[in-house]
Amino acid sequence: MAIMEILEVPDPRLKKHAKPVDVIDDGVRKIVSDMFDTMYDARGIGLASIQVGVEQAIVVIDLQEDEPPLEEGGEPRPGRQPRVFINPEILWQSDDLAVYAEGCLSIPENYADVERPARCRVKWLDLDGNAHEEEFDGLISTCVQHEMDHLAGIVFIDHVSRLKRDMILKKLAKARKAA
Repeated sequence: MAIMEILEVPDPRLKKHAKPVDVIDDGVRKIVSDMFDTMYDARGIGLASIQVGVEQAIVVIDLQEDEPPLEEGGEPRPGRQPRVFINPEILWQSDDLAVYAEGCLSIPENYADVERPARCRVKWLDLDGNAHEEEFDGLISTCVQHEMDHLAGIVFIDHVSRLKRDMILKKLAKARKAA
């Protein structure tokens, strides 16, 4: 288990653009494994390689939705459904929009409503180099778009008003000073 450092705003490395992964080898697999360890340790649901200082187009997501109980009337079981997106590309986005209160591991403990296309169609490679294409909606759609923004040097506060962005940055600075 290797926990990587998560870059936080205003680190200039968060503004870099990821480069495509040319070869999916053991090095890439190790990065993906470490990204999952890092994301789970930070209690996140998504992480882009740029957030850990890796300039390759890699995204990991796990909404960690509960699994059904083992017995009727039992408690739901926490579940993991890890997904890896290598060289992801958005092919289509819906005209209808959805608003989610987004947070980000690079802007800890801060949330803001962000409006994005409600659905998107994405193509990507998995860890075996197999090509996939799928349409997403709901939280997974928002999460994929959020993480793919990171690959282009965009953080979620770039989607909110200047006033809201300034409030979040001041709150973040205050929390850092207190720590």
